[in-house]
Amino acid sequence: MAVVIWHNPACSNSRGALKLIRDAGIEPTVVDYLATPPDEATLRRVLADAGLRAAELVRSKEALFDELGLAGADEQALVAAMATHPRLINRPVVITAKGTALCRPPETVLSLL
Repeated sequence: MAVVIWHNPACSNSRGALKLIRDAGIEPTVVDYLATPPDEATLRRVLADAGLRAAELVRSKEALFDELGLAGADEQALVAAMATHPRLINRPVVITAKGTALCRPPETVLSLL
């Protein structure tokens, strides 16, 4: 099974999801989304596939969110902000043939394997 994880090794939820994937015997494609951020089109596709709005994927508790004045921003502005500032993307995002999800808590990944 092909599995892609948008991973941040500093995040306990991301590390937990990655461990669960590997414990299932799958070596995923690990994308360091901070180093290689998704573009707006990719973010829109992932949001649609996961059935999420941008407000559900953005890290609103990140200081940068307030610095950029994103409270109350529309979908387009949030997607643009996440593409420009990948620190604003919540993690981990996991993509498999069974679906796409923001895996918080990490155990959410099990439904995708």
